[in-house]
Parts: sequence; structure tokens; C-alpha cells
Amino acid sequence: MSRLIINKWLAVLVACMALFFVWIWFFTKEKEVQVAPVVLAYPYQALTVLNASGYVVAQRKASLSSKASGILEWLGVQEGSIVKKGELIAQLERDDLTAQLAQEKAKIGLAIAELENATLAHGRSSSLLRKGFISNSKFDDTLSRLNKAKASLKAAKASRNVIFANFTQAEIRAPFNGVVLTKNANVGDNITPFSSAANSKGAVVTIADMSTLEVEVDVSESSISKITLGQSVVVKLDALVGEKFYGEVVRMVPTIDRAKATRMIKIGFDQLDNRILPDMSSKVAFLKRKLNEDEKKSFLAITKEAIITDGDSNYFYSIKKDVLKKIRIDSIDFTDSDVLSVEGVELGDLVIINPSSDLKTGDSVVVLEP
Repeated sequence: MSRLIINKWLAVLVACMALFFVWIWFFTKEKEVQVAPVVLAYPYQALTVLNASGYVVAQRKASLSSKASGILEWLGVQEGSIVKKGELIAQLERDDLTAQLAQEKAKIGLAIAELENATLAHGRSSSLLRKGFISNSKFDDTLSRLNKAKASLKAAKASRNVIFANFTQAEIRAPFNGVVLTKNANVGDNITPFSSAANSKGAVVTIADMSTLEVEVDVSESSISKITLGQSVVVKLDALVGEKFYGEVVRMVPTIDRAKATRMIKIGFDQLDNRILPDMSSKVAFLKRKLNEDEKKSFLAITKEAIITDGDSNYFYSIKKDVLKKIRIDSIDFTDSDVLSVEGVELGDLVIINPSSDLKTGDSVVVLEP
């Protein structure tokens, strides 16, 4: 009997020890939690009525070529060059025009000499006619010679002006202040208007007026009612991470793209930045109203899914090195935004989302992968 009793007590002891270890494992095991980062947020996000994407476009842009055809002899710009209105950008070969101009100048010289001689001859004949020494026909001959000399000089000058015009057509000048975006030809290339010949180039360079940069976005027909002229917007450019630019709706193209069922909206910047370049992709937030200066400042925020409300108190849990810390919130502004401004955390910190009621400060947790 004593052996049976001992065995029973041993079985009870083993069971108690097993329960003890199960209890320790259950209450000391790391809890599994989901997390979200602390982010930078802006007040305008609660005022956004519509988001759209588009591209930066220069409203004044030109591809420059010459009116004449020929070999590109000189090119004075490259990509990124700043040019002024009327500045000479490129020039075609014009040796033949130079020879023609020299020839026309020589003709003008001869015409001037002939005019001088004809003028003297006509003066003498006028004097002789008054004295009766020559006939009227002789006088008419000198007058005809004078008129012909005048006409020849006028024709020579007109021909010279044509050569000058051809000189101008062989030059490429900037039509407005701008920046060279692309260089499409090099010295030695054959340039023809509209690039109509084989192995030839049309436009030599493309320039844009950077003061006319705007953002063009396509907005769905069903959302057009949310947009008005002068409406405030916030622009984010993919190439300038973290930067915000402010502007307004300046134009609404009065046609609908039937293929896409959209209307093009053009956004002007309140202040241009030299880092903004044509064809940058952008995201535009259309706002309910114009922002004041305080609403342009960022703040640290967490998702409202992290908030726990217990009676009159509100709090959330932050996590560092897999250990929880309870942080109280003095007040909550339940706006339309999905995030809430908080203090006591840093950008990039993690907070628990959809927390369970049994969490407490100091608990060790395991972060579940999203």
C-alpha cells in the first residue's frame, strides 16, 4: 500500500509541476502585435477633397530650326544653357550668301557711280538747253539716263536686302528667354525646315520658358464638380521627396477627353523653384479652402487605429526593442483625418495598432509581419 500511495503522490507532483510550467509559459510568453510607424502629417490632408496625378509642363516651349536649308556650321548652346530673347543660338554655313552679298555691294557701288555721272550729265544738259545749245531730244536722253541710274541703284539695294534676309534665315535665334532642354543636332548635320530630306535634321534645339511651368492633371468627369478656378492645391513631386509646393487652379481646358472621360486641369505654382523641371511626375491634392501658414507646417502623427479609450483617458502604446511603453494623450481632435497628432514619440517609432486590453507597459512583444 505504501508504494501505491507514493506513486499517487508522485503523479500529483508531476501534474502540479506541469501546470506550473504551463502557467509560467502562458503568462510570460511574448504577445504578438501589429504595428504602424509614426509619420509626418500635414493639416491640409484633412482638407483634401480630391487627389490626382500629372506632370510638370512648360506652357511656353519651342523647337527651333532655321528657315533656310544647309549645313550646321556653329552651335553655341548645349542642354541646360540659359538663353535670352534674340540671342544667336546656331548658324548654318553661308559662304555662298557672303559671295552674293559682296557681289551686290559691288553692284551698288557701280550704280552709285553711274547715278553721280548721270546727275552731272543731266545738270549740264539743263544748262545747255536753257541757252539753246542742244535740242530737247538730247536733254531727254540725259534725263532718261538719270532715271535709269536711280532705278538701277534702287534695284541693287533691294537685291542686297534679299541677301541680308537670307543671312537672317540661316541664323537661329531664341524667340524668348528660356533654357535649352534638348539638343537635336550637331555641327556638320544637314538642317532642313520640317526635316523633309533624308539624313537631315529639323529642330536644332528645344527650349522652354521655365517661368511658365505648370502642372497638368487629368480629372475624371465625375469629379469635376469638386474643382473650381482659383482653388488651392498642394503639389508633391516624386523627384523631390518630402517637399511640398503650393498653388492654385489657373485654367480648366474646356473639352473632355472622350477616350479617357477626363478633363485637363492646369495648376500654377505660388512660387517657382529652380529644382522643378519639365516632365516631372506629380501628385496634386485639391483643398476645400486656402491654407494659413500654420496649416502648412507638419506634425508627428499616428493612425487612429492605435488609440485606446478607457473612460475619460486616451492613450496608445509605443514599442522600442520589443518592449511596450504606454503614452497618454491629453486631447483628441476627431477630424476627418485618419491620423492624430501626438507627442512623446519620434519620427519612425512604431506604435501598436488594434491593441488588446491586456497590454501594459513593460510587456515584451513580437511584431507580426504585415
